[in-house]
Amino acid sequence: MQPVLPPLQVSGPLGSLLPDEDRGLSPYTGLTRDHWVAVADHLLQSADAYRSPQGARINFPGRPSQQGPATDGLEGFARTFLLAAFLHAGGSDKNGHLQRYVDGLVAGTRTVGADDDESWPVVGHVGRTGQPHVEAAGIALSLHLTKDDTWGRLAPDEQDRLAAWFRATIEQEPSPNNWYLFPATIASFLEGVGRADEQTAYVIERALGLIEGWYRGEGWYSDGAGDAFDHYVGWAMHLYPVLHAHLRGLTALEEKLGPRLKEFLETFGKTFDRDGSPLYYGRSMTYRTATLAAVALGELANQTPLSPGQSRRILSAGLRYFVERGSITDHGVLSLGWHGEHLPTVQRYSGPGSPYWASKGFLALMLPADHPVWTAAEEELPADQADYVRAVGPAGLLIQNTAADGLVRVHNHGNDHLKPDAADAGAPDPLYSRFGYSTRTGPTSLHDPSDNDLQVKIRRVWSARRRIHNTAAGDNWLASWHAPRFPRFSPWEGSDTADGGPVLPSARIDSITAVQGALEVRIHRLVWVPPALPLRLSGWAVAGSHPSDFEQAVAGTTVGVQAGGLRSSVSGLHGWESAGSASASYGTAYGEWAVVPELVGTTSRENPVYVASASLSGVEVKDTVSASVDGVIVTVVWPDGREQEFDLDAIFTGIR
Repeated sequence: MQPVLPPLQVSGPLGSLLPDEDRGLSPYTGLTRDHWVAVADHLLQSADAYRSPQGARINFPGRPSQQGPATDGLEGFARTFLLAAFLHAGGSDKNGHLQRYVDGLVAGTRTVGADDDESWPVVGHVGRTGQPHVEAAGIALSLHLTKDDTWGRLAPDEQDRLAAWFRATIEQEPSPNNWYLFPATIASFLEGVGRADEQTAYVIERALGLIEGWYRGEGWYSDGAGDAFDHYVGWAMHLYPVLHAHLRGLTALEEKLGPRLKEFLETFGKTFDRDGSPLYYGRSMTYRTATLAAVALGELANQTPLSPGQSRRILSAGLRYFVERGSITDHGVLSLGWHGEHLPTVQRYSGPGSPYWASKGFLALMLPADHPVWTAAEEELPADQADYVRAVGPAGLLIQNTAADGLVRVHNHGNDHLKPDAADAGAPDPLYSRFGYSTRTGPTSLHDPSDNDLQVKIRRVWSARRRIHNTAAGDNWLASWHAPRFPRFSPWEGSDTADGGPVLPSARIDSITAVQGALEVRIHRLVWVPPALPLRLSGWAVAGSHPSDFEQAVAGTTVGVQAGGLRSSVSGLHGWESAGSASASYGTAYGEWAVVPELVGTTSRENPVYVASASLSGVEVKDTVSASVDGVIVTVVWPDGREQEFDLDAIFTGIR
């Protein structure tokens, strides 16, 4: 095993701007604080080419969002402003980027709502005119970090206009999720500059009260009501409240929120691949390095289980990952996508400036050059030497990390991103509905064959997994159930409003995932599902650039797919009839073409339990696992000889 990353390879103008690697200080990644500063400076200098004449908007090239170009330009301003603020707060703004943002503050608020190239939009309620909530919070946070050199440079009337825009913003209705932290972030800044009143106190108190209800334990919040656990937990749910407490010197609040952040990092810190990749999981993945924000925040707040050398190892590997893989174009612009441009990664609300929430991951630049996170040598991580498995029960996530290849997989038995009052209907959401996500595979797109799924077909409609009911957890396993839905939707109407097709009102699918090493066992029981229907189980989607990149092997009920050193396989252990694969022509975030291994079978009233093994690995997996089924008892025999028994009636007792 060799956890050391190879020499950094960056093409284009950025490559010539990066300093030499330092393998003494950073033996694993080679990167130092100077690399972070160089990348941040390059992004900011490149953004200047797209700045409006008076600096109030930054109009990056690309497809407009559904909010329109005025909001997109504000987004470009706000999100790069945060990057400049982090750079300045850490004493590294050698090119004076901050002054250009001060000029933009003045120009943008001079005639709010005017139809020109500078004026900022009037902020409305949640919906098409509500997006500036997000950007206003970014601007407020940037001002809070740099008060003396931004707010302090404004004339009194300029301060009044900016404060009025903020105040109008916090009076509008946010989206019912992390958006409630945005007015609180704005109010925190206003109070910090002596503009507190009943409204600012209310929106801060409201936000802090809401996150108490959204806190589920073990450091994990849901992003709003319901079950929504993804990277927003780190780059929003922890970030804004902890920074509010830190910047305002609210010791009691820091002492309450800080330990939650530390506990969150106990598990979240294990979700980064050895090569630096975060999990490709959930929405807004085009924010890329924003996934690193919680790791940096832990160092800032002194609330982390990681040593400084371990934190920088994760941070710098993450920066390397995206810089090396073309996320920054030759014009110095962050593309809409994952590596390069990738439209399925992009949400409808995303515009050309959206990827610049990557700035959140540069929070570590707030820490001065003599902080231990920059001066300590990079250190080994626990997953370098030993496999890691941990069930995060409150979030319904099972983390599986293998030392042999550094690959991370997360098995999903509790995260569906549906609000409690939302219908359990509509098209599946590839970003939340799949049984598994990893750091080297992305979900296939909505209209391609689904990966990591269990589907039954009736009247030519494959079932969808929508609302997930988190049921039980063990040391190495998680269980959930869902009611199969049968939505009819087309490529033009693929959304969560898709109308349903067939209805099976009493049907239920019970599911368990258990893991050891690189192996997974997937157990499914079909309850009140009619017999003689087609059944499909799919494994991990391997991506490449062309169909010729793939090697496939099928033997009985076992199929393996390989491309670029990544191996994915599924094997039927009970109930399955044959194996094969399906091509995903839209690919994934990791390649233009993808292949999904799959098992097929037929539903049965007498034998409703189906068991399969699966694996995703960067190295050859020689171990095998077996299973037997005796009524409702499934016994798994792992490669080391250990037997593990699952009583399906006991695990899924009381479900109606």
